[in-house]
Amino acid sequence: MEECRIENLYNLDETIAKDIFKGCTYPWEVLPKIEEFIIELGKTLDKEEYEEKGENIWIAKSAKVAPTAYIKGPVIIGKNAEIRHCAFIRGKAIIGEGAVVGNSTELKNVILFNKVQVPHYNYVGDSILGYKSHMGAGSITSNVKSDKKLVIVKNGKEKIETGLKKFGSMVGDNVEVGCGSILNPGSVIGRNTNIYPLSSVRGVVPPHSIYKNKNEIVEKID
Repeated sequence: MEECRIENLYNLDETIAKDIFKGCTYPWEVLPKIEEFIIELGKTLDKEEYEEKGENIWIAKSAKVAPTAYIKGPVIIGKNAEIRHCAFIRGKAIIGEGAVVGNSTELKNVILFNKVQVPHYNYVGDSILGYKSHMGAGSITSNVKSDKKLVIVKNGKEKIETGLKKFGSMVGDNVEVGCGSILNPGSVIGRNTNIYPLSSVRGVVPPHSIYKNKNEIVEKID
């Protein structure tokens, strides 16, 4: 599945977590490694730029964090990021430079690349969101199948068994997810793709496309 390879989804120069992807083919392979990676990386961060605010919580001095936000480590919050009122960060989260985590948004075991926006009532769990990707109000990543079985990534007749019970979505760079949409477990959204509002997305969505529904995915025309 070429579309699902790390280099075809993400610009790794746009995340402080670049090194976690070394030796991996598909991005979901790093999900079990996020916690340990944050703890080791946090210890190396420049103390002129980052403050350790609690156990395994590193926050850039230039970041804006609302006093009502809940933050549990391990977490790294990058430069000029904005954590808004009542954000709920449950741990194992890397929040990139200039990213926005908004009101009542919940994060758990995630990597948000630089300038990601999850600004309004979003749930993002066991997922990776690429550079400048944006989730509309109320859109979520569903990270556990209803039958609780291990997640399989499907692209037509192609299948990859991930061995993961918890796996939300791999969202490529510059993806726009419409309001109220659900990205089902194991979904992979290619770069520069738009997801229509109120969509329920499964499987692999190609890059540079517009997802209207499962039977209508059209190529973007520049």
